[in-house]
Amino acid sequence: MKRKRNFKEQLIQEAQEVGNTLSVARRHGVSPKTLYRWIQDCKHKAWEETAADAKKVTAYIPSPQEFRKMEKENNTLKKLLGEKDLEIAILRDLVKKTRPGFLTE
Repeated sequence: MKRKRNFKEQLIQEAQEVGNTLSVARRHGVSPKTLYRWIQDCKHKAWEETAADAKKVTAYIPSPQEFRKMEKENNTLKKLLGEKDLEIAILRDLVKKTRPGFLTE
């Protein structure tokens, strides 16, 4: 069993180094699907063995300068959106006046 495990680990390592799983599988007479499954199992096993502290995801908190910059950009975008909405409303009114049957709402 230990020899088999070493063989699997050796093939997984070789496939990762070479970057071509298919050729490694053919060279050693193993089914490519089997080797792909071994690699996937190895990745999941590595995740399970990872410490809980390393798996934690922290929230990004911007600095005050970044926050001000984002606020400024947000306000600029809100103004642009408001202007575009107003422009669309004006154009719709114009179309209604010039061609009353054209738009149906």
